Amino acid sequence: MDKHYGQIVEYRVRKNGYCISDLARATNVNRRSIYNWFNQKHLKNEVIYKIGCIIRHDFSQEFPEIFKSEDFKIIHQVPDSQVSYIAKYSSKENEIWKNKYLQLLETFNEMITR
Repeated sequence: MDKHYGQIVEYRVRKNGYCISDLARATNVNRRSIYNWFNQKHLKNEVIYKIGCIIRHDFSQEFPEIFKSEDFKIIHQVPDSQVSYIAKYSSKENEIWKNKYLQLLETFNEMITR
């Protein structure tokens, strides 16, 4: 049977209850890219590994032909706070840019209504 890598990864992401937006932030891609990955039958090993580290899942069980259990030993060594820090930092940075955008938009609206 031929595996659909994207579907297997998506199942694990959702089973672990990981938010797609947080995953997108942690991987520095947009949400659409995450959904595109889920639709790919043959996903790159690097992408699977990165997602596994972020959601703290050992994908050697699903993909023994690609990974060994030792490949994911880092998920047991790195504290949860480091993974959540990435998501928090990205969220704060997005909030800053959102506020700047809103200020510019308000200024623009004032200028065109004069």
